[in-house]
Amino acid sequence: MMGRCSISSSEKAQLFQTLNGIQQLSQSRRFKAWFLDQFGVLHDGKQPYPGAISTFCVTVERLATSGAKMVIISNSSRRASITMEKLKTLGFDPSMFLGAITSGELTHQYLQRRSDDWFAALGRSCIHMTWSDRGAISLEGLGLQVVENVEEAEFILAHGTEALGLSSGTTFPMKLEDLEKILEQCAAKNIPMVVANPDFVTVEARALRVMPGTLAAKYEKLGGEVKWMGKPDEKIYKSAMAMAGVDVGDCIAVGDSLHHDIKGANIAGMQSAFITGGIHASELGLGNYGELADSSSVQALALKYDAHPSFVLPAFMW
Repeated sequence: MMGRCSISSSEKAQLFQTLNGIQQLSQSRRFKAWFLDQFGVLHDGKQPYPGAISTFCVTVERLATSGAKMVIISNSSRRASITMEKLKTLGFDPSMFLGAITSGELTHQYLQRRSDDWFAALGRSCIHMTWSDRGAISLEGLGLQVVENVEEAEFILAHGTEALGLSSGTTFPMKLEDLEKILEQCAAKNIPMVVANPDFVTVEARALRVMPGTLAAKYEKLGGEVKWMGKPDEKIYKSAMAMAGVDVGDCIAVGDSLHHDIKGANIAGMQSAFITGGIHASELGLGNYGELADSSSVQALALKYDAHPSFVLPAFMW
C-alpha cells in the first residue's frame, strides 16, 4: 500500500499561476462569488488604482450573465455602510456590489448581539483606541461605557491607532508608543482585547500606515488575550459566503496581503488571487504600479508568511 503524500510548504509556494490580469479568471466562469479586498486592490485609501474602476465595471458586466456576485471583504474597522459610501466617493458604483462585510461590522454585530459565549462574558466598560485624523469610530447602539482609567476597564476595544476615546464621546490624540504604554497597564490587569481591524499596516497613497493589528500583536507579546475580528480568521469569510449564498468551492478571494487575505483564504479553504502591487510591493522590489513581480520573489514571500495563493496578478486590472 502506498503512503499518503503530503505537500511541503515550499511546494505549496510554487503552485500558484501567474496572470497578467483577471480576464482569464473572469472568462472561465469558475467562481460564483468574488470576495474583494479594497485597500491595495481597488484603491490606495485616497484614490482608485489605475484601471480599477473600468476593470470592475467590465468584470461585473461579464460575470453578471453567469450569476456571479461581488462582495467587499475588508479589515476596515468601519461599518459596512461607511465602506460602501467610501467606495462611492472614489467613483465605484455601490450597486455593482452585493454588499460588504468588514471587521468593523463583525465587531459591532458580536458586541451588540452577545450571542457568543466569549462576548457575553466581556463586560461593558472599555478602553477605546480609535482614530483621530481619519475620524473616530462611533459606538452608538452597543451599550458600552468608555472609560479612561484602566482600573475601571473590563476590556480594550481597538478600532484605530491615533487616539484614545474619552467618556465625553470625544477623542484625545495619542502617539502609538503612548497607546502601547496603556496596553502595558492593561496587560498587568489581564483584561481581554477586541481588535476591530487585524491589519498590521495598510496602503495609503502608496505609503504604509500602522493599523490596529500592530497594537494587538504587541498586546499578545505582553501576554494579553486578543480576539481578532477579521481576516485571516474564518468568521469573516463565512459571513461573506452567507451573504452571497455560496459554498466555499464557488468563491475566490482577491487581496494584497499574504498574512491576511491569502492566509485567510487558505484557512477558509477557498481559492485566492494575490495582488502584488499592494502592501508587499516594496518587499517584492516593485517600483511601478502594474509591474510584474518575479516569481521566485513571490515564492519566497509566500514561504515567509506561510500563505499560498492560487493565482498571482500585478494589479486588479483586466
